[in-house]
Amino acid sequence: MKKFISLLLVVLLVASLLGGCKQETKSQNVRLVEVTHSVFYSPMYVAIEKGFFEKNGVTVELTNGGGADKTMAALVSGEADVAFCGPEASVYVYNQGREDYAINFAQLTQRDGSFIVGRVDDDNFSVDKIKGKTILGGRKGGVPLMTLEYVLKQNGLTPGVDVNVRTDIQFDMMAGAFASGEADYTTLFEPLASTFELQGKGYVVGSVGELAGYIPYTCFSTLKSNIEKKPEMIQGFTNALYEGMVWVQDHTSKEVAEAIAPQFPDSQVDFLASVVQRYKDLNTWNPDLVLGEDGYNRLIDIMKTAGELEEGAPYDKIQTPDFALKAKDNYKK
Repeated sequence: MKKFISLLLVVLLVASLLGGCKQETKSQNVRLVEVTHSVFYSPMYVAIEKGFFEKNGVTVELTNGGGADKTMAALVSGEADVAFCGPEASVYVYNQGREDYAINFAQLTQRDGSFIVGRVDDDNFSVDKIKGKTILGGRKGGVPLMTLEYVLKQNGLTPGVDVNVRTDIQFDMMAGAFASGEADYTTLFEPLASTFELQGKGYVVGSVGELAGYIPYTCFSTLKSNIEKKPEMIQGFTNALYEGMVWVQDHTSKEVAEAIAPQFPDSQVDFLASVVQRYKDLNTWNPDLVLGEDGYNRLIDIMKTAGELEEGAPYDKIQTPDFALKAKDNYKK
């Protein structure tokens, strides 16, 4: 009996020690601010809903920044650990001369995710039809506006001359403004664009992403100091993203819709599936999370063409491929 009690005490002691070890390696909290809430970011939501972040030692606290400027401001001010928005925001921060600047460590989308929405259904839409019209373009200096203007120019239309591109309405207020009767066209992300169609408030007539081609549209960035001091947190976060990207690639639009449904409680699964398929058809997502140099240089050219930038930030300063490459290797193991 004494031997049994002694053995039991040893077992309890070992269990206690193991429990203490688990507490030491508990999940790290990451305050993530996203530029907007959209089906466009499905792989991230899949990683959240499927528990990939927890699996990799990270707990995500997600909030909506309502625009790239506000999202990056949250990161720089210390209110966020990771910012999710267009990489142009990190370029602006770098060019301000900050020592602790923002570095992009993972790319999620490789095309513009917005759609051109008009007041009349048009199966034969072409960009030249916007000539002489007014379109809500978004915030001045933001990638959505710059990409739209790039598309207009590529089709022989000069913003401000051939087309009235309005930049006086905040990004998260554009849908409401268009619904209230302002402008002939607007650009909207999903699920808003498709919701407008269902409600008869507008019609999707074109895809900015299809018209513009490949650009590193939305990326995850963090401060240089976080990369230096919290590399395990950033790596765990990136590992989870990669798993989410692969899962989306390997599953049907219906399965993706079912996975992300909790993120969009007001939308039916079939509706979400149609939106996911729309983005899949555009080749929006690629499991390779590295922000490519060619894509980055194209983005800089678009920013320069828009008159928002004279010099871009050095590619090797504004991004790091290390976490993305390691995430891919970790997934294979």
